[in-house]
Amino acid sequence: MRLNEKELEIVEILEKDARIATEDIAKMVGLSLEETTESIKKLEENKVIVRYISIVDWTKVEEHPGVRAMIDVKVTPKRGVGFDEIAERIYRFDEVNSVYLMSGTYDLSIIVEGKSMNEVANFVSQKLSTLDSVISTTTHFILKKYKHDGIIFEPDNKDKRIVVSP
Repeated sequence: MRLNEKELEIVEILEKDARIATEDIAKMVGLSLEETTESIKKLEENKVIVRYISIVDWTKVEEHPGVRAMIDVKVTPKRGVGFDEIAERIYRFDEVNSVYLMSGTYDLSIIVEGKSMNEVANFVSQKLSTLDSVISTTTHFILKKYKHDGIIFEPDNKDKRIVVSP
């Protein structure tokens, strides 16, 4: 879909802050409220705006033991469908958060979530590695998130170390 200049501005504004009021967006792009509302509706219907989400810093939630891992996967693409068929099989697993086709040493990069490292390890060994097209995997557990989608995660005061020099 080809976007006009105003639609592109609206998408960029909503990508940075999905909670901004439509009235404010209208003022920012120089359109009426009705025109802005129609543009947003059109962008949603055409799946340019797929979903509105929140970025959550789960480290600030005491009782959330979740674990995330990035998994690099080498696969054998199938004739006629390439990587699409195996990517679809992988993204249908509940544990899988994201799947990307990559250039370089590995073909796919996957982000998975589990309640524990053991749960993620079991997913890799029992579900992912057993798929016919999967040649090998390398799992990287995410230990700390510093920046995500342009948002910098600030450390808590309790995370800061104070060093006293003599």
